Amino acid sequence: MTLRATPPRPDRRTLLASAGATAALAALGFSPAALAQQGLTLGSAEAFSFDGLKERARDLAARPYQAPPSPRPDVLERIDYDAHGKIRFKPEMALWADGPSPWPVTFFHLGRYFQKPARMHVLDNGQAREIVYNERYFDMPADSPAHELPQGAGFAGFRFQESRSGHPGRKGEKLDWKKNDWVAFLGASYFRAIGELYQYGLSARGLAIDPAVGGKAEEFPDFTHVWLETPKEASEHVVVYALLSGPSVAGAFRFRMHRGKGVTMDVEKALYLRRDVARLGIAPLTSMFWYSETAKATAVDWRPEVHDSDGLALWTGAGERAWRPLNNPQRTIASSFSDNAPRGFGLMQRDREVGNYLDGVFYERRPSLWVETQGDWGRGAVQLIEIPTDDEIHDNIVAMWVPDGPARAGASYAFKYKLHWLADEPYPTPLGRVVATRLGNGGQPGTTRPKGVRKFMVEFKGPALETIPFGVKPEVVLSASRGAFSYVFAEAVPNDVPGHWRAQFDLTAEGSDPIEMRCFLRGGEQVLTETWLYQYLPF
Repeated sequence: MTLRATPPRPDRRTLLASAGATAALAALGFSPAALAQQGLTLGSAEAFSFDGLKERARDLAARPYQAPPSPRPDVLERIDYDAHGKIRFKPEMALWADGPSPWPVTFFHLGRYFQKPARMHVLDNGQAREIVYNERYFDMPADSPAHELPQGAGFAGFRFQESRSGHPGRKGEKLDWKKNDWVAFLGASYFRAIGELYQYGLSARGLAIDPAVGGKAEEFPDFTHVWLETPKEASEHVVVYALLSGPSVAGAFRFRMHRGKGVTMDVEKALYLRRDVARLGIAPLTSMFWYSETAKATAVDWRPEVHDSDGLALWTGAGERAWRPLNNPQRTIASSFSDNAPRGFGLMQRDREVGNYLDGVFYERRPSLWVETQGDWGRGAVQLIEIPTDDEIHDNIVAMWVPDGPARAGASYAFKYKLHWLADEPYPTPLGRVVATRLGNGGQPGTTRPKGVRKFMVEFKGPALETIPFGVKPEVVLSASRGAFSYVFAEAVPNDVPGHWRAQFDLTAEGSDPIEMRCFLRGGEQVLTETWLYQYLPF
């Protein structure tokens, strides 16, 4: 039996505010009975629009930064990982628990690792009302430090719930959504969604400020205020607005999210810089890569592969498709892929073979995340940051778009893009795609292997390779930032799978600096595969 402390009685001001909110709701078609049934305490109604939110962000950026006030830091420090895990939002208190949305919203509690509150609001017909925090929304042990937090302390984040037995549900149908969610916003400007394989994995962020800038700490701006728009009946999407604030930036965001085969998010954001930024990351993606079949330290772990993503996919403005396998380097490395008006990029999990992971955390189900650009993003670069890690508990991979030119205080930016949380790219190419990258000692089997030579096997598979006439071999097109190639040839992989080819070559190079390589297969003047990009780290 779980004991729960009696919540404190609300004071007169709270009662008056609640009464005013109830009257405003009733005027807009919300009955007091419905409000009581939902169980949430709402603040006074205020007008809201996205244009107004942009103006608010612009005005905020013109003033000195003030961090969101943390209620009772001494209390939050005592809500550690274990204590936080015992605090659960009550399903019956969920926003829209009884409609009109098929996706009710539940909220995350503050704690040691989430001390900055986000103010949550419900939005309907252009009127917004804050959802006032109260401990009665949560089940928590009687001795939980959370009982000491004041009413109105705020929330750490939110998530949309769903039924796995038939989302989004039909009108009047009661579905069990209490144990499942499909999108979550929690911590700074981080958010994530499950893909079509019903598994969380990598995360996205609203913005990246100065990641991996030497001598400068990375900044993590926060979504300080969130507005959840009440969906219309039979709506197939949800809309969320957010105000972003950090020492260097303020911004306004709109997310239009659709739950279908996977999850898609139309993102629109306006950014206003408070001060100079060395590396401004647009549409940043954050993932984990420990090791794969390409390179694994001896006996570091019993599993063949451990990663949420295994490569960066690119679709350039010129139409080139490229694949860059991820690395776990010995030092932090930032790679830049210059482009003009890119069509998209993403961190992908291409390897879906259960036998390549052999554990119960379902890495083979982790979603891929593709950024589809909308409008002309101009010149810049997709930048990939790889940070050393010795375990799977750290997110050590960042991919993002960095616009050309200095990001100076007073500058403003506007971007639109669509995020696709799927098992694969939303617009797959008919070209042969990279399906494996294998490294070994150079030279030929059965002979003395030369020192300082590495052998590469790059496997491609796809429709464009299935039409190669019998007896014809495609040309291997290679280049490297330094070093010399030998034993270069292409061959069909001996597994009787149509369209499965591999390029084989040796690389001889001196020194320990990274080597950038490119490879693709060509038949005459026809490109048959995407471009394999690889950063070889000699050891």
